[in-house]
Amino acid sequence: MAKEDKKQIVQEIADKLSKSKSVVLTDYRGLSVRDISELRGKLRQSGIDYKIYKNTMLRLATKAEKIEGLDSFLEGPTAVAFDYEDEVNASKVLTAFAKDHKVLEIKAGLLENKVLSVDQIKQLASLPGKDQLIATLMARINGPIGSFLNVLNAPIREFGSVIKQIKEASN
Repeated sequence: MAKEDKKQIVQEIADKLSKSKSVVLTDYRGLSVRDISELRGKLRQSGIDYKIYKNTMLRLATKAEKIEGLDSFLEGPTAVAFDYEDEVNASKVLTAFAKDHKVLEIKAGLLENKVLSVDQIKQLASLPGKDQLIATLMARINGPIGSFLNVLNAPIREFGSVIKQIKEASN
């Protein structure tokens, strides 16, 4: 591979690292082509980019992005999941897939350029997603407001009920 091609690949990885909200490194040894295709499909559906890179290229890209602490995880085959949209989505998909396919090994991850251990990635995977958190927050905000409106409308509703009963009694 020409030196210029290598520089281009390193720049591509560095760009992906800088754009990603989270990154997860995996060892895919032992997965069949069918399993890898299934995994790529699941990741693609979630908007996650999954690529296999040479460890040397990854080391150079992390050095360019001033990310420290990943070198010890860059041994053996490494595939990288770049999640550009959500901090927890890649962790969720890969952790769930690894439960069904024991040969997939999660090596490490990155969140805000900080290295995450496998346990931290599993904890991250157990968190609710961004959309679920927003929905929960909105429900909590709307709950008291709805109750307050219900209390305000109660006298009007009861007054209407009294009028209706008087009308029915007079007929």
